[in-house]
Amino acid sequence: MNDWAELDRALDAIASSGRAEVREDGEWLAELADLRCRLHIEGDRTLVHLWSDQRNLTRRVLRVREQSRDRIVLEVRRFGRAKPGRLEFLRADSRRPAPRVTREQFRARFQRFLAERFPDAAVDALSIAPDLEHSFSGLYARGRMREGPRLWALLAVSPGENATAIDGMLAFALLWLDWTRDHSAHHGVEGLRLFLPMGTSAPVCSRASALSSAARTEIYEFDQIDGRVEKMQPGEIGNLETSLTPHRELESMQLATRQAASRIPALAPLLNEPRTRVGIRVLPGAREAALSFHGLEFARWSGGGLRFGLGDKLTPLTTSTAPALEKLARQLLLHRSSLPTDARHPLYRAAAERWLETLVLEQPDRLDAQLDPAHLYSQTPALAAGDRGVIDLLGITRRGRLVVIELKAGEDIQLPIQALDYWLRVRRHQLAGDFERYGYFAGVAFDPKPPLVWLVAPGLHFHSTTAALVRYFSPEIQVSRIGLNETWRRALKVIFRQ
Repeated sequence: MNDWAELDRALDAIASSGRAEVREDGEWLAELADLRCRLHIEGDRTLVHLWSDQRNLTRRVLRVREQSRDRIVLEVRRFGRAKPGRLEFLRADSRRPAPRVTREQFRARFQRFLAERFPDAAVDALSIAPDLEHSFSGLYARGRMREGPRLWALLAVSPGENATAIDGMLAFALLWLDWTRDHSAHHGVEGLRLFLPMGTSAPVCSRASALSSAARTEIYEFDQIDGRVEKMQPGEIGNLETSLTPHRELESMQLATRQAASRIPALAPLLNEPRTRVGIRVLPGAREAALSFHGLEFARWSGGGLRFGLGDKLTPLTTSTAPALEKLARQLLLHRSSLPTDARHPLYRAAAERWLETLVLEQPDRLDAQLDPAHLYSQTPALAAGDRGVIDLLGITRRGRLVVIELKAGEDIQLPIQALDYWLRVRRHQLAGDFERYGYFAGVAFDPKPPLVWLVAPGLHFHSTTAALVRYFSPEIQVSRIGLNETWRRALKVIFRQ
């Protein structure tokens, strides 16, 4: 009895330390991160009861295999199982980061959820640990689901993750599918099963419609609280939430903005710079325009006047604030130059993709001689909710074939999926005849074939997963990679096409 009392005190000391971790047969029980535990003696049986706000469990203690101040290992028996197990209590050096604990707790709950909702399926190797070598994100629970002879690659996202995690899910799902196929020599992999919280699957459903048959995808929405799970249907191009602003409205707003800017003396240094010009981008809604220098936004103009500054804090232009705008213009001229005095300066390094966009817009023939230089548009179709915040160009070849151009100045695993998303929206407008109706590509005879996709980035900065992701695109989506020179800010030059 004294031995059990000593063990009870030792367990309580680890639990109350605030750094307790529990492992059962090697698996970290993150739901017991805020551990409380007690020993109970019932006749000839000794039970250990563990609980937290998220979970509780009870095991029969067979013997103590190891006991020290920071580590206790018990041989236990789980009710209903004959084979003994191992329960380990550790006093960790420090508490795990809260997001890691939350995600691991979701993984454990989701494993039980799948067992209840898919009783004929066996789920194994469900993990939420990041794996940088294979580009597996720690935002998602990944595993394999087996139903008889059929094997599925599985990926799930927790309701606690933000919209960015949901938006980026498909890229990591395709990489997990690719890896699972490469490491399942004895079983064919049917495809993907994706699990998302209720009401969040629309973007994934629409993108899944543009994948090849090799990426057969089943999409489910789930609610762990009431146990619901609902199979969704892939989206259709015609159902995408996308809008197109009439081209004449964009031209009118750009002209008005340029005329207004030309009457502001403080902007003269930038407007008179011979090697470039101030770019004007009309924002969604066509009621406000952003002014940029080498792609870096420094002011916004609307009917109410001009506001200037870098970042979210903008200052209205008045007589008293004009000197501050002049100072900002001088700083841009000094540091945001193709031949800077300091290439590490924040103004030189900021908004690299926007800078690259301006170079392509000004000299599209440097990118590809096929492009019609008279018709190249920036950020043309937009989401109904506003700008996606990525760099998109829409062009057309001299033979009338639409071209979706996605630009990146550095490695980005999401580059192909962002291009796929933009392609779907452009294709939707193409099929509906919207480009002709809204005044784009005036006088051009359109080729009815689906748009081409060009992925453009410095040659050494394509993510290593790009080719694997593109392999799962629908055959009607023709993708080219265009690699640029590392010194593209000085002069744009193509070094390879694939």
